Amino acid sequence: MIAQIINRETFLPDVVSQCRQLSKGKLESCAYGLKDLRDKAAEYLLSAAFPTTRDEEWRFTDLSPLLKISFRLADNNHLDIGLAEIPLPVNFQEDLPSRLVFVNGYYAPHLSTVADGFYAGNLSDAPETYQARICHYLSKNQHQSEVFSALNVAGLTDSAVIFVPQNCAIATPIHLLFVTVAEATPTMCQPHCLVIAEPGSSVTLVEDYATHSNVSTFTNAVTEIFLGENAVVNHLRIQREGEEACHIGKSAIAQSRNSHYTCHAVSLGAKISRHNLEVYQAGEGTETTLNALTMIGGEQLADTHSIIAFNHPHGISRQLHKCIVDDKAHAVFNGKVFVPKLAQLTDAGQLNRNLLLSPKARIDTKPQLEITADNVKCSHGATVSQLEDDEVFYLQSRGLNEDTSRHLLIDAFAAEIINQLPVAAVRQMLASIVAGKT
Repeated sequence: MIAQIINRETFLPDVVSQCRQLSKGKLESCAYGLKDLRDKAAEYLLSAAFPTTRDEEWRFTDLSPLLKISFRLADNNHLDIGLAEIPLPVNFQEDLPSRLVFVNGYYAPHLSTVADGFYAGNLSDAPETYQARICHYLSKNQHQSEVFSALNVAGLTDSAVIFVPQNCAIATPIHLLFVTVAEATPTMCQPHCLVIAEPGSSVTLVEDYATHSNVSTFTNAVTEIFLGENAVVNHLRIQREGEEACHIGKSAIAQSRNSHYTCHAVSLGAKISRHNLEVYQAGEGTETTLNALTMIGGEQLADTHSIIAFNHPHGISRQLHKCIVDDKAHAVFNGKVFVPKLAQLTDAGQLNRNLLLSPKARIDTKPQLEITADNVKCSHGATVSQLEDDEVFYLQSRGLNEDTSRHLLIDAFAAEIINQLPVAAVRQMLASIVAGKT
């Protein structure tokens, strides 16, 4: 107990010290005003508290196992890794020709290939014509109110940047691959991604997290996406890290008038994972679609906290979050929808559906609506169930054995999310993973 208390008090200051050491020498040459952002985040962390189950937002997610491991921030010593060493399905190379690869949070240019017509690359390599606007967007989101986002900003050096010019439609998806390569000691890395879709533009992103080896790693990721007026962003987020990994991710989305944002979040890996998804509708007529699939087993814990904040009239949102939980695994869903008085004529729907495959599997679900507007159409709900005996019996009566019947029902439950994914190669990969897990 004493060791845990000491670690809890020293965890954040220790990581902040490592962040400052790794970024030393890079601050002076930075043209984006990152030094001020990093300093503010570091100051907040030195007085912040590490989250515990006594905090309402973390009461189902126990992070104390992290405090028993002495993580060290990764350096860029593994950038010489080859593409063959990365857990990358072959068909991705054909279906996702545009790719940015980051190893332990550091840009790997020799593994990255990007088409012309827009900027996609590392933060430090962005053209001068984009630098002022990138700085403007980086300073928009204030991360000094949430520990792990602030921790990411405090150590920000490399970052994936995608800048889609006005009225530019990118035909092929962009693959953002973040790979964690374990070092001699338990490794912590902090990937960061900034996406700017200017008015009238459209882009499809595949944000993909994987680990190179199955040892203790800690990924603390932040993705910021800004949509201009009438912009369209399709965002597929896949978390498939190793069994001994801890993954905490933040996706912060800002939508302007008449923009369309769709997120498909798939969580399969990591021993402990948490995804904070926050969408802020900053204009009239915005549309938001959030689809998610969590599939876990063993003693995994997967937590999703989402926020959709309406601030203007005629906003639309649809959210479907599905969990398949086996063995002693534990899934958490907390979805909040805020509809203030200014957001009249809002149409919001939220549904969480959960399938428990084992008597010891657990789900904690809490869909929430907070409405002060008086002319809206809003609904929310949650279901928790097991496979129905009569459905299994029906399939058995048609000649299938019990295992095949169960697998078919589980596949059908997941297919509602998988079939909506925007990239065929990803649909095929995830369908095969789900089939293999069941």
